[in-house]
Amino acid sequence: MRIKRLSAAASAVLLIALGACSSGTDKSASPEDTGPVSLTFWTWAPNMDKIADAWNAGHPNIKVTVSKQSGGDETAAKFLTAAKAGNAPDIIQAEYQMLPSFVAADAVADISGDVGTAKSEFSDGIWKLVTLGTDAVYGLPQDSGPMMLYYRTDLFAKYGIEVPKTWDDYAAAARKVHAADKSVYLGGFSSKDPGWFAGLAQQAGGQWWNVDGQTWKVGINDAATTKVADFWGGLVKDGVVDTQAQWTSDWNAALSNGKLLTWSSAVWAPGVLSSNAPGGKGKWAIAPLPQWSAGENYSGFWGGSSSAVSANSKHKKAAAQFIAWMNTDPAAADLLIKQAAVYPAATKSQALLTTAPDYFSNQADFWQQASAISSTARGFTFGPDVNVAYNAYKDNFDKAIAAKSSFTDALTATQQATLADMTKAGFQVAS
Repeated sequence: MRIKRLSAAASAVLLIALGACSSGTDKSASPEDTGPVSLTFWTWAPNMDKIADAWNAGHPNIKVTVSKQSGGDETAAKFLTAAKAGNAPDIIQAEYQMLPSFVAADAVADISGDVGTAKSEFSDGIWKLVTLGTDAVYGLPQDSGPMMLYYRTDLFAKYGIEVPKTWDDYAAAARKVHAADKSVYLGGFSSKDPGWFAGLAQQAGGQWWNVDGQTWKVGINDAATTKVADFWGGLVKDGVVDTQAQWTSDWNAALSNGKLLTWSSAVWAPGVLSSNAPGGKGKWAIAPLPQWSAGENYSGFWGGSSSAVSANSKHKKAAAQFIAWMNTDPAAADLLIKQAAVYPAATKSQALLTTAPDYFSNQADFWQQASAISSTARGFTFGPDVNVAYNAYKDNFDKAIAAKSSFTDALTATQQATLADMTKAGFQVAS
């Protein structure tokens, strides 16, 4: 069933109008929808209990109780265990890259019949992350991480470089900066952050996984991603980009003391910069990622999560009604922004962000730019063994950096490890 679920079309069921989701109890809904029912919501975002309180105040027959989780792989594993035991929560906050593994395990429900009309609220790129290339909908986008280029305006002026429009421009600027000062780098390559690399692959048009009926195709070393690997491999080989691990004290220091001039990161980066490089306040700005060809306008995603309904839930329609409200209603979006401090996935909700982060007070249109960039982000289908792929990426690219060997070979090894794991796990995989 884990493969067939991915290709199964949703059966015709009662549609819940999104307008009804935001205005109280739907009079046309079935007793299951109107309650009284109790729903449990596993989430790691802060202050989500306040969002649930707002829902409960307006929907007394459908009570949502938040259970705070740690997030990441730990929560994903805990959820899969609970689903297998038949006692999973009704709703789970699911990172986009983990959602396919939940689908493959029959742990989340196809809610297309209940939230299908929500598609227009989201960009095509982020919608792909919850549909896995099918007509089924396995969750609603909750928050997103569109990628952009963060750069030091003062140091760009110092070294006489322009904001790179293309990756060729970026490479030229990297060489110019490092030639001027061997201790300074335009940016860095991270072998420790596969999600970062996945976002860059999305921007280039990579498609790491595809599913057709019951057959998976794995293409981590497709032409688009190989282009990305070759580009960074050349810069690393020439020694003109930094290769130290992100999130370390040395990396923080490089951001703070002007040794790193850019960071290709996501919309959540202001919080990182304000904490790790407080002295840079007012000196950083954002721009779209450099493009592979002049005139293009694409980005990718690094991070973000969806709200999914558990296959175990006895109240799937009520749960779908709640997540539709939480992720599309303007009042709920305002709470998500102010209380949970998330960047909402819904396009209209992003417009609620008007005042630039304090760290970027020098760029008044920060959120307007971020929203424009978000609309250009390409998503792709993640696979059911994304953790295997991510671990293989870290192992193989760590080795390539240490040995100064081919990044293309590292990517091919990552592809082979992922393909072998899926075959061993019993998935039908195209040759």
